[in-house]
Amino acid sequence: MFTPLERDLERGWPGRIEGDRVIQLAAQTLQSFFTGGSQAREHAEYRLDEVKLLPPVLNPPAVRDFYAFEQHVRTARARRGLEMDPDWYELPVFYFSNPYAVNGPDDPVSAPPGSRELDFELEVAAVVGRHGADVAAADAESFIAGYTVMNDWSARDLQRREMKLSMGPVKGKDFATTLGPWLVTPDELAPYRTDTGYALAMTATVNGVEYSRASWADVYFGFDQMVEYASRGTRVAPGDVLGSGTCGTGCILELSLVHGSEKYPWLVPGDEVVLEVEGLGRLRNVVR
Repeated sequence: MFTPLERDLERGWPGRIEGDRVIQLAAQTLQSFFTGGSQAREHAEYRLDEVKLLPPVLNPPAVRDFYAFEQHVRTARARRGLEMDPDWYELPVFYFSNPYAVNGPDDPVSAPPGSRELDFELEVAAVVGRHGADVAAADAESFIAGYTVMNDWSARDLQRREMKLSMGPVKGKDFATTLGPWLVTPDELAPYRTDTGYALAMTATVNGVEYSRASWADVYFGFDQMVEYASRGTRVAPGDVLGSGTCGTGCILELSLVHGSEKYPWLVPGDEVVLEVEGLGRLRNVVR
């Protein structure tokens, strides 16, 4: 989704990026584009430097965030003296986040009220392109319209208190989820395919310093399994967002548990966070 700088439309338009150009498509939203069979007339053409990129999906029907990278889960549990739970290897669990708190590239992000422990989370997200219910894993990939970079911002102090009550995360998570800069269709990534993911690097920097480095190929559950589990006993719809969960080393919480909070302090106003997934682009935001 994009808006010309000269018009600054709140909802924007769907567009197809070709090189340094973006071509407007005749659809109101990305969801309606998918529902129309991913076919639409082409309208105006703009240079990329003439537009502002918006989140690929505005107000998605649902945002589910999974827990699919073993290294991240294992590190966090080990620092609390816990072994891996065998059920983790059986259940691709997720939580629902807030579809109204989705923002895009270069949008400023603030910690929620009462929080002093703002964190980023480096993830990949899949966007659903078709309606489906009880989707089998063997058929699930046909339901994925594309992939994008996701930052699942987290207020760790709020989250810590909420999780003690066996509910949540609630206000520790629902204040901001960033998606972008664009949506990449699965066929473009096919040469990098592995058993569960893609052999593509995932990195995060804070103020130009590399914090995180992982590979999408390390994900334990593939998005086909996530679609299957998300749709079990219910349905998925065009525009639904499925986050992978944090990759190994992909957040300050994990890094500080291993290396100490002095080396990896919580984010503060003015910090620039850039997440990059090879093939999916760079997602930049500044804390305000």
